[in-house]
Amino acid sequence: MTSTTSDTAAGTGTGTAVLGEVLDGVRPAAVQVHSAHKWFGTHHVLAGVDLTVAPGKVTVVLGPSGSGKSTLLRSINHLERLDSGHVSINGEPIGVRHHGTRLKELSERAILAQRSRIGFVFQSFNLFPHLSALDNVAAAPVATGRSSRSEARAHARTLLSRVGLADKTDAYPRQLSGGQQQRVAIARALALRPGVILFDEPTSALDPELVGEVLAVIRDLASTGTTLIVVTHEIGFAREVADQVVFLDAGRILEQGPPAQVLDHPHHPRTAEFLSKVL
Repeated sequence: MTSTTSDTAAGTGTGTAVLGEVLDGVRPAAVQVHSAHKWFGTHHVLAGVDLTVAPGKVTVVLGPSGSGKSTLLRSINHLERLDSGHVSINGEPIGVRHHGTRLKELSERAILAQRSRIGFVFQSFNLFPHLSALDNVAAAPVATGRSSRSEARAHARTLLSRVGLADKTDAYPRQLSGGQQQRVAIARALALRPGVILFDEPTSALDPELVGEVLAVIRDLASTGTTLIVVTHEIGFAREVADQVVFLDAGRILEQGPPAQVLDHPHHPRTAEFLSKVL
């Protein structure tokens, strides 16, 4: 897989230097998940997850379907509200505030302001079908008042160029391949210059031949020192890019550590069983 993604990176025209230019001055975020519990009915989806992601580091989350990976990711930007525990970014609780010994939900407006500092790339792209690639990327900075429309569109052009889509600014999502749509989604996530970017299985909806072009952009992004948390089944990508790998099963972190340890010498038998089926 390494050679495939490297070749594709050259083809898209992305690279560490140019992606670094558009992220200049962004402070990478430190992320902490504190004893996170989440129930869906009788299903204990997150069962006391504690996770620390250092600023500028890449964490890859692995695990079987239904293990709680996407719920964990969505809890970090408060798209899912935890039943107990909380998430903090750079020491600031997300979606809640301390009220004595309890946590109190913030207003929706305050939560939206916090989310604007957290990039999120969904597995199904979630682009606005009625907007061009350029306007998909420019929409959030305008809506949040971060930029004027002209400033946002100029920055969007730069971002699309950096992910290899300079010639697709006026294309609508239906006119783009899945890999191109996901690269637009990555550019959109970068538009607000977030301190951390969350990727929820960003290649799972793609045809196999399109996976490399998306992983190439994420690889380049990782090399800029941006804090990334990536849920994926791409083991080769995890081995190459991750600073730490987390294995989640039945809502619990069973193992975490450097890729060489978790992927090559797992301590937990469940990790070894999972890897034997996906490697």
